[in-house]
Amino acid sequence: MDVNGFEMKEDLYYTKLHTWARIEDDVAVVGLDPIGIALAGKVSFVRVKKVGMMAEQEKPLGTMEAGKGVVKLPAPVSGEIIEVNPILAGRELNSLNSDPYGEGWVVKVRMSNPDEVNNLLTGSEMLAWAEAEAAKVPQ
Repeated sequence: MDVNGFEMKEDLYYTKLHTWARIEDDVAVVGLDPIGIALAGKVSFVRVKKVGMMAEQEKPLGTMEAGKGVVKLPAPVSGEIIEVNPILAGRELNSLNSDPYGEGWVVKVRMSNPDEVNNLLTGSEMLAWAEAEAAKVPQ
């Protein structure tokens, strides 16, 4: 769905700090939403925990450097990090900025508590939040 020019996927779960999760069985594919990227500025570097490390819901998975400084990336769910997007190893993060729901995903987490998705934003709650956040992006 389009929210003031930003694509927000209705089948994803969002945090209020601009990370999202796509649930695939017991794995959450995690990324940054386009509103958060616009608010932070173009992402130039991302550092995340390594494969095998644990993510904890609402705690930082890592950080990203963007046009407006360094920003913490909160984990939408808890569990073991089972994969880190290989694009993060380089400095070419174009797909993270331009395709955050596709090639620009950040990590995959095997969820330790799938019920945590109930703490995330979806549906009309996500839409209201996204509209308020999109209004903060400078035109």
